[in-house]
Amino acid sequence: MAKSIYEEYTELPQKLLDEVKREVEAHNLKGDQVKRVLDRVRTEFENAMISPGEAIGIVTAESIGEPGTQMTLNVFHFAGVAEVAVTLGLPRLIELLDARKEPSTPRIEVYLEKDISKDPVKVKRVAASIKETKLWEVADEFTVNMSQSRIEVYPNKSKMRDFVITETQLVKMITDLLKNVDARANKDFISIKLKAETFELKELYQLREKVRELHVKGVKGIKQVLPIKKDNEFVVICVGNNLKEVMKTEGVDFKRTVTNDIFMTESILGVEAARQAIMNEAIEVVENQGLDIDIRHIMLLADVMTSLGTVKGITRSGITGEKESVLARASFETPLKHIVNATLKGEEDKLNSVIENVMLNQEIPVGTGLPSLIAKIKDQK
Repeated sequence: MAKSIYEEYTELPQKLLDEVKREVEAHNLKGDQVKRVLDRVRTEFENAMISPGEAIGIVTAESIGEPGTQMTLNVFHFAGVAEVAVTLGLPRLIELLDARKEPSTPRIEVYLEKDISKDPVKVKRVAASIKETKLWEVADEFTVNMSQSRIEVYPNKSKMRDFVITETQLVKMITDLLKNVDARANKDFISIKLKAETFELKELYQLREKVRELHVKGVKGIKQVLPIKKDNEFVVICVGNNLKEVMKTEGVDFKRTVTNDIFMTESILGVEAARQAIMNEAIEVVENQGLDIDIRHIMLLADVMTSLGTVKGITRSGITGEKESVLARASFETPLKHIVNATLKGEEDKLNSVIENVMLNQEIPVGTGLPSLIAKIKDQK
Protein backbone atom coordinates (compact mmCIF):
# COMPACT_ATOMS: atom_id res chain seq x y z
CA MET A 1 0.00 0.00 0.00
CA ALA A 2 2.62 2.51 1.14
CA LYS A 3 4.82 1.67 -1.87
CA SER A 4 2.07 2.58 -4.36
CA ILE A 5 1.46 5.92 -2.58
CA TYR A 6 5.08 6.97 -3.06
CA GLU A 7 4.99 5.97 -6.74
CA GLU A 8 2.34 8.63 -7.39
CA TYR A 9 4.78 11.41 -6.42
CA THR A 10 7.47 10.90 -9.07
CA GLU A 11 7.98 14.68 -9.47
CA LEU A 12 9.49 14.87 -5.97
CA PRO A 13 13.26 14.27 -5.65
CA GLN A 14 14.25 10.87 -4.28
CA LYS A 15 16.00 12.50 -1.30
CA LEU A 16 12.73 14.18 -0.20
CA LEU A 17 10.80 10.93 -0.60
CA ASP A 18 13.40 9.07 1.51
CA GLU A 19 13.10 11.72 4.25
CA VAL A 20 9.28 11.42 4.21
CA LYS A 21 9.57 7.61 4.46
CA ARG A 22 11.83 7.95 7.52
CA GLU A 23 9.45 10.39 9.23
CA VAL A 24 6.39 8.25 8.37
CA GLU A 25 8.04 5.21 9.96
CA ALA A 26 9.18 7.22 13.00
CA HIS A 27 5.65 8.58 13.66
CA ASN A 28 3.85 5.39 12.57
CA LEU A 29 1.56 7.11 10.04
CA LYS A 30 -0.91 5.14 7.90
CA GLY A 31 -2.85 5.48 4.59
CA ASP A 32 -4.57 8.89 4.37
CA GLN A 33 -2.13 10.47 6.83
CA VAL A 34 0.81 9.55 4.54
CA LYS A 35 -1.07 10.97 1.54
CA ARG A 36 -1.75 14.25 3.37
CA VAL A 37 1.94 14.53 4.30
CA LEU A 38 3.03 13.86 0.70
CA ASP A 39 0.51 16.40 -0.66
CA ARG A 40 1.82 19.03 1.75
CA VAL A 41 5.45 18.22 0.80
CA ARG A 42 4.54 18.50 -2.89
CA THR A 43 2.87 21.91 -2.32
CA GLU A 44 5.89 23.20 -0.38
CA PHE A 45 8.23 21.84 -3.08
CA GLU A 46 6.27 23.57 -5.87
CA ASN A 47 6.17 26.84 -3.90
CA ALA A 48 9.94 26.67 -3.43
CA MET A 49 10.54 26.42 -7.19
CA ILE A 50 11.58 29.58 -9.00
CA SER A 51 9.40 30.97 -11.80
CA PRO A 52 10.67 30.60 -15.38
CA GLY A 53 12.45 33.77 -16.49
CA GLU A 54 13.54 34.75 -12.97
CA ALA A 55 16.98 36.43 -12.94
CA ILE A 56 18.41 33.88 -10.50
CA GLY A 57 22.04 34.88 -11.13
CA ILE A 58 21.41 38.48 -10.09
CA VAL A 59 19.27 37.45 -7.09
CA THR A 60 22.03 35.04 -5.97
CA ALA A 61 24.74 37.68 -6.40
CA GLU A 62 22.71 40.17 -4.34
CA SER A 63 21.79 37.61 -1.69
CA ILE A 64 25.42 36.58 -1.13
CA GLY A 65 26.99 40.00 -1.73
CA GLU A 66 24.86 41.95 0.75
CA PRO A 67 25.55 39.72 3.81
CA GLY A 68 29.17 39.53 2.58
CA THR A 69 29.55 43.24 3.39
CA GLN A 70 28.75 42.45 7.04
CA MET A 71 31.37 39.74 7.38
CA THR A 72 34.42 40.19 9.54
CA LEU A 73 37.84 40.61 7.98
CA ASN A 74 39.89 38.94 10.72
CA VAL A 75 41.54 36.05 8.90
CA PHE A 76 42.52 33.75 11.75
CA HIS A 77 40.08 32.59 14.34
CA PHE A 78 40.97 29.99 16.94
CA ALA A 79 38.11 27.53 16.62
CA GLY A 80 37.13 26.89 20.22
CA VAL A 81 40.66 25.87 21.14
CA ALA A 82 43.83 27.91 21.19
CA GLU A 83 45.80 25.38 19.12
CA VAL A 84 44.06 25.30 15.72
CA ALA A 85 43.74 28.45 13.61
CA VAL A 86 41.00 28.55 10.95
CA THR A 87 40.40 31.14 8.22
CA LEU A 88 36.87 32.48 8.55
CA GLY A 89 34.72 35.38 7.38
CA LEU A 90 35.13 37.22 4.10
CA PRO A 91 38.71 35.99 3.38
CA ARG A 92 37.51 32.36 3.51
CA LEU A 93 34.49 33.11 1.29
CA ILE A 94 36.73 34.84 -1.29
CA GLU A 95 39.14 31.89 -1.13
CA LEU A 96 36.24 29.50 -1.83
CA LEU A 97 34.65 31.45 -4.69
CA ASP A 98 38.01 32.13 -6.35
CA ALA A 99 38.70 28.36 -6.10
CA ARG A 100 42.24 28.87 -4.78
CA LYS A 101 44.36 25.77 -5.30
CA GLU A 102 45.34 25.57 -1.62
CA PRO A 103 43.42 26.92 1.39
CA SER A 104 45.41 29.24 3.68
CA THR A 105 44.67 26.99 6.68
CA PRO A 106 44.27 23.42 5.35
CA ARG A 107 42.37 21.23 7.77
CA ILE A 108 40.96 17.69 7.91
CA GLU A 109 38.18 16.54 10.24
CA VAL A 110 38.89 12.89 10.95
CA TYR A 111 35.97 10.80 12.15
CA LEU A 112 36.80 7.48 13.78
CA GLU A 113 35.20 4.04 13.73
CA LYS A 114 32.43 3.44 16.28
CA ASP A 115 34.42 1.13 18.58
CA ILE A 116 37.24 3.74 18.83
CA SER A 117 35.47 7.14 18.73
CA LYS A 118 34.30 7.04 22.36
CA ASP A 119 37.48 5.69 23.98
CA PRO A 120 39.94 8.58 24.73
CA VAL A 121 42.96 6.23 24.94
CA LYS A 122 42.27 4.66 21.52
CA VAL A 123 41.52 8.11 20.04
CA LYS A 124 44.92 9.41 21.24
CA ARG A 125 46.63 6.38 19.73
CA VAL A 126 44.98 6.94 16.31
CA ALA A 127 45.80 10.69 16.48
CA ALA A 128 49.47 9.87 17.22
CA SER A 129 49.56 7.47 14.26
CA ILE A 130 48.22 10.21 11.93
CA LYS A 131 50.54 13.04 13.02
CA GLU A 132 53.70 13.42 10.96
CA THR A 133 56.57 12.53 13.32
CA LYS A 134 60.11 13.62 12.52
CA LEU A 135 63.25 12.19 14.09
CA TRP A 136 63.94 15.32 16.18
CA GLU A 137 60.61 14.73 17.98
CA VAL A 138 61.74 11.36 19.37
CA ALA A 139 65.40 12.23 20.05
CA ASP A 140 67.08 14.31 22.75
CA GLU A 141 70.30 15.21 21.00
CA PHE A 142 72.12 15.17 17.64
CA THR A 143 75.88 15.56 17.97
CA VAL A 144 78.73 15.56 15.46
CA ASN A 145 81.59 13.39 16.72
CA MET A 146 84.65 14.86 14.96
CA SER A 147 87.16 12.23 16.13
CA GLN A 148 85.02 9.33 14.87
CA SER A 149 83.64 11.27 11.83
CA ARG A 150 80.06 10.34 12.64
CA ILE A 151 76.67 11.69 13.78
CA GLU A 152 75.36 10.47 17.13
CA VAL A 153 71.60 10.44 17.71
CA TYR A 154 70.43 9.98 21.33
CA PRO A 155 66.81 8.71 21.23
CA ASN A 156 64.30 9.55 23.97
CA LYS A 157 63.01 6.18 25.19
CA SER A 158 59.72 7.47 26.70
CA LYS A 159 58.81 9.46 23.56
CA MET A 160 59.58 6.42 21.41
CA ARG A 161 57.19 4.39 23.57
CA ASP A 162 54.47 7.05 23.07
CA PHE A 163 54.91 6.92 19.30
CA VAL A 164 55.35 3.10 19.31
CA ILE A 165 58.76 3.18 17.57
CA THR A 166 61.68 0.87 18.35
CA GLU A 167 65.39 1.57 17.95
CA THR A 168 65.68 -1.18 15.31
CA GLN A 169 62.95 0.53 13.25
CA LEU A 170 64.79 3.86 13.53
CA VAL A 171 68.05 2.33 12.28
CA LYS A 172 66.23 0.69 9.35
CA MET A 173 64.45 3.96 8.45
CA ILE A 174 67.69 5.95 8.50
CA THR A 175 69.38 3.36 6.25
CA ASP A 176 66.39 3.21 3.86
CA LEU A 177 65.79 6.95 3.61
CA LEU A 178 69.41 8.14 3.38
CA LYS A 179 71.70 6.80 0.69
CA ASN A 180 75.46 6.39 1.24
CA VAL A 181 75.20 6.19 5.04
CA ASP A 182 75.83 3.42 7.50
CA ALA A 183 73.62 3.46 10.64
CA ARG A 184 74.15 1.26 13.73
CA ALA A 185 72.58 1.08 17.18
CA ASN A 186 74.99 1.44 20.11
CA LYS A 187 74.16 1.24 23.82
CA ASP A 188 72.89 4.84 24.27
CA PHE A 189 72.90 6.27 20.77
CA ILE A 190 72.61 5.51 17.06
CA SER A 191 75.77 6.22 15.09
CA ILE A 192 75.50 7.39 11.47
CA LYS A 193 78.58 7.40 9.24
CA LEU A 194 79.05 8.44 5.63
CA LYS A 195 80.16 5.51 3.44
CA ALA A 196 82.53 7.70 1.39
CA GLU A 197 86.16 7.44 2.51
CA THR A 198 86.87 11.14 2.08
CA PHE A 199 84.41 13.94 2.73
CA GLU A 200 84.35 17.50 3.97
CA LEU A 201 83.33 18.54 7.47
CA LYS A 202 80.51 20.59 5.92
CA GLU A 203 78.92 17.35 4.63
CA LEU A 204 78.73 15.96 8.18
CA TYR A 205 76.84 19.04 9.39
CA GLN A 206 74.50 18.86 6.37
CA LEU A 207 73.88 15.18 7.15
CA ARG A 208 72.99 16.07 10.75
CA GLU A 209 70.28 18.50 9.54
CA LYS A 210 68.94 15.90 7.10
CA VAL A 211 68.77 13.28 9.87
CA ARG A 212 66.88 15.70 12.18
CA GLU A 213 64.13 16.18 9.57
CA LEU A 214 63.67 12.49 8.66
CA HIS A 215 60.03 11.39 8.52
CA VAL A 216 59.75 8.38 10.83
CA LYS A 217 56.02 7.88 11.37
CA GLY A 218 52.52 9.17 10.55
CA VAL A 219 51.08 10.91 7.51
CA LYS A 220 53.28 13.36 5.64
CA GLY A 221 51.93 16.91 5.68
CA ILE A 222 49.89 16.55 8.91
CA LYS A 223 51.68 19.05 11.17
CA GLN A 224 49.29 18.95 14.11
CA VAL A 225 46.48 16.79 15.52
CA LEU A 226 43.89 17.68 18.13
CA PRO A 227 41.18 15.29 19.39
CA ILE A 228 37.99 17.19 20.35
CA LYS A 229 34.58 16.07 21.61
CA LYS A 230 31.80 16.62 19.10
CA ASP A 231 28.24 15.27 19.36
CA ASN A 232 28.99 12.53 21.87
CA GLU A 233 32.12 11.22 20.09
CA PHE A 234 35.74 12.22 19.57
CA VAL A 235 36.85 13.80 16.28
CA VAL A 236 40.50 14.43 15.39
CA ILE A 237 41.17 17.84 13.84
CA CYS A 238 44.31 17.71 11.66
CA VAL A 239 46.24 20.76 10.48
CA GLY A 240 47.69 20.03 7.04
CA ASN A 241 46.45 18.20 4.00
CA ASN A 242 46.93 14.64 2.87
CA LEU A 243 43.39 13.26 2.78
CA LYS A 244 44.26 10.13 0.80
CA GLU A 245 46.79 8.85 3.34
CA VAL A 246 44.66 9.89 6.34
CA MET A 247 41.74 7.87 4.93
CA LYS A 248 43.99 4.79 4.72
CA THR A 249 44.97 5.02 8.41
CA GLU A 250 43.68 2.20 10.59
CA GLY A 251 40.72 3.18 12.78
CA VAL A 252 39.65 6.11 10.58
CA ASP A 253 36.07 6.16 9.27
CA PHE A 254 36.90 7.27 5.72
CA LYS A 255 33.22 7.67 4.76
CA ARG A 256 32.76 10.65 7.09
CA THR A 257 36.26 12.18 7.04
CA VAL A 258 36.31 15.57 5.28
CA THR A 259 38.81 18.27 4.30
CA ASN A 260 38.34 21.98 3.62
CA ASP A 261 40.49 21.68 0.47
CA ILE A 262 38.06 21.60 -2.48
CA PHE A 263 40.62 20.43 -5.07
CA MET A 264 41.87 17.61 -2.82
CA THR A 265 38.23 16.49 -2.40
CA GLU A 266 37.70 16.62 -6.18
CA SER A 267 40.84 14.61 -7.00
CA ILE A 268 40.00 11.83 -4.49
CA LEU A 269 36.19 11.73 -4.36
CA GLY A 270 35.13 13.38 -7.63
CA VAL A 271 33.38 16.56 -8.75
CA GLU A 272 30.03 15.81 -7.00
CA ALA A 273 31.84 15.60 -3.65
CA ALA A 274 33.65 18.87 -4.49
CA ARG A 275 30.26 20.52 -5.16
CA GLN A 276 28.99 19.35 -1.77
CA ALA A 277 32.23 20.53 -0.12
CA ILE A 278 31.82 24.04 -1.61
CA MET A 279 28.27 24.16 -0.22
CA ASN A 280 29.29 22.88 3.22
CA GLU A 281 32.22 25.31 3.52
CA ALA A 282 30.17 28.31 2.34
CA ILE A 283 27.31 27.50 4.74
CA GLU A 284 29.77 27.09 7.61
CA VAL A 285 31.36 30.50 6.91
CA VAL A 286 27.94 32.20 6.72
CA GLU A 287 26.59 30.54 9.88
CA ASN A 288 29.75 31.35 11.86
CA GLN A 289 29.14 35.01 11.10
CA GLY A 290 25.56 34.76 12.37
CA LEU A 291 24.16 35.49 8.89
CA ASP A 292 21.44 33.74 6.93
CA ILE A 293 21.62 33.00 3.20
CA ASP A 294 19.03 30.76 1.51
CA ILE A 295 20.72 27.45 0.70
CA ARG A 296 19.41 27.62 -2.92
CA HIS A 297 21.71 30.58 -3.66
CA ILE A 298 24.72 28.63 -2.38
CA MET A 299 23.59 25.54 -4.34
CA LEU A 300 23.39 27.59 -7.54
CA LEU A 301 26.88 28.95 -6.92
CA ALA A 302 28.28 25.44 -6.32
CA ASP A 303 26.50 24.19 -9.48
CA VAL A 304 28.00 26.98 -11.61
CA MET A 305 31.50 26.32 -10.23
CA THR A 306 31.34 22.55 -10.96
CA SER A 307 29.04 22.35 -14.01
CA LEU A 308 31.94 21.78 -16.43
CA GLY A 309 33.13 18.64 -14.62
CA THR A 310 35.97 20.37 -12.76
CA VAL A 311 36.08 23.09 -10.11
CA LYS A 312 36.30 26.55 -11.68
CA GLY A 313 36.53 29.77 -9.69
CA ILE A 314 34.43 32.87 -10.37
CA THR A 315 37.44 34.69 -11.83
CA ARG A 316 38.53 36.00 -15.24
CA SER A 317 40.34 32.73 -15.94
CA GLY A 318 37.56 30.54 -14.48
CA ILE A 319 33.79 30.77 -15.04
CA THR A 320 33.87 34.24 -16.65
CA GLY A 321 36.64 33.25 -19.06
CA GLU A 322 34.56 30.26 -20.21
CA LYS A 323 31.49 32.33 -21.19
CA GLU A 324 30.30 31.98 -24.78
CA SER A 325 29.57 35.68 -25.25
CA VAL A 326 32.50 37.95 -26.16
CA LEU A 327 30.85 41.03 -24.63
CA ALA A 328 30.07 39.19 -21.38
CA ARG A 329 33.74 38.17 -21.07
CA ALA A 330 34.91 41.69 -21.90
CA SER A 331 32.56 43.25 -19.31
CA PHE A 332 34.29 41.49 -16.40
CA GLU A 333 38.03 42.24 -16.61
CA THR A 334 40.70 42.89 -19.29
CA PRO A 335 38.16 43.93 -22.00
CA LEU A 336 40.76 44.83 -24.63
CA LYS A 337 42.33 41.38 -24.54
CA HIS A 338 38.97 39.62 -25.04
CA ILE A 339 37.86 41.89 -27.89
CA VAL A 340 41.21 41.62 -29.73
CA ASN A 341 41.25 37.80 -29.36
CA ALA A 342 37.63 37.55 -30.57
CA THR A 343 38.47 39.75 -33.59
CA LEU A 344 41.46 37.58 -34.51
CA LYS A 345 39.33 34.41 -34.31
CA GLY A 346 36.27 35.98 -35.95
CA GLU A 347 33.97 35.07 -33.07
CA GLU A 348 30.24 35.70 -33.21
CA ASP A 349 28.12 36.88 -30.27
CA LYS A 350 24.59 35.43 -30.23
CA LEU A 351 23.41 37.96 -27.58
CA ASN A 352 21.66 35.26 -25.55
CA SER A 353 22.51 36.50 -22.07
CA VAL A 354 21.70 39.53 -19.89
CA ILE A 355 24.89 41.59 -19.79
CA GLU A 356 25.49 41.87 -23.56
CA ASN A 357 21.88 42.99 -24.16
CA VAL A 358 22.19 45.62 -21.44
CA MET A 359 25.36 46.90 -23.16
CA LEU A 360 23.51 47.16 -26.49
CA ASN A 361 20.37 48.70 -24.90
CA GLN A 362 18.19 45.80 -26.03
CA GLU A 363 15.42 43.90 -24.27
CA ILE A 364 17.00 41.33 -21.96
CA PRO A 365 15.94 37.64 -22.09
CA VAL A 366 14.74 37.60 -18.46
CA GLY A 367 11.26 37.86 -16.89
CA THR A 368 8.77 39.39 -19.33
CA GLY A 369 11.55 39.74 -21.91
CA LEU A 370 11.84 35.95 -22.14
CA PRO A 371 8.67 34.91 -24.03
CA SER A 372 8.01 36.07 -27.58
CA LEU A 373 4.40 37.01 -28.31
CA ILE A 374 2.91 36.49 -31.76
CA ALA A 375 -0.30 38.24 -32.70
CA LYS A 376 -2.60 36.76 -35.35
CA ILE A 377 -4.43 39.52 -37.26
CA LYS A 378 -7.55 38.63 -39.20
CA ASP A 379 -7.71 39.65 -42.85
CA GLN A 380 -9.17 43.09 -43.29
CA LYS A 381 -12.13 43.32 -45.64
